[in-house]
Amino acid sequence: MSIYGLLVLVHIIAAVAGLGASFSMPVVMRTPETSHQAKFSLDLSKKIETFAKVGSIVLLITGLIMGIINPYLFKTGWYIASIVIYIGVQFIVAGIMPKKVKLMAEIIHSHEGEDVPESYGKINSELKPYNIIIHSAAIILIILMSIKPF
Repeated sequence: MSIYGLLVLVHIIAAVAGLGASFSMPVVMRTPETSHQAKFSLDLSKKIETFAKVGSIVLLITGLIMGIINPYLFKTGWYIASIVIYIGVQFIVAGIMPKKVKLMAEIIHSHEGEDVPESYGKINSELKPYNIIIHSAAIILIILMSIKPF
């Protein structure tokens, strides 16, 4: 197997691990019924997030290395579009969402009682549109890299 082939293999494994994890997080974070469930969801989500972060970083690194090995990629529309989409989504993934999840954790850990505070549920529902954007971007990236349409 060539170095490039190995990079493609690592890139695909990172995509499966990272994107699989990111698709599971909204399911884990669905509105819990008790504060104990909310705490568990946040803790589990934090563990799953590790796979998403590592996968995302490996995707970027291997993708750019493949571009360095084959510079013609930087002239193809699908490759450039993939990089632009990836960078665009990072504002949500690394900027907006962690702040909201941190606020949710602060709310639930300072809350006494078994009910879930309304403010927790409100912030959790605010994450839904961001998850739709992130997952749509991931699907578009998979399509671009699979069929290389332009």
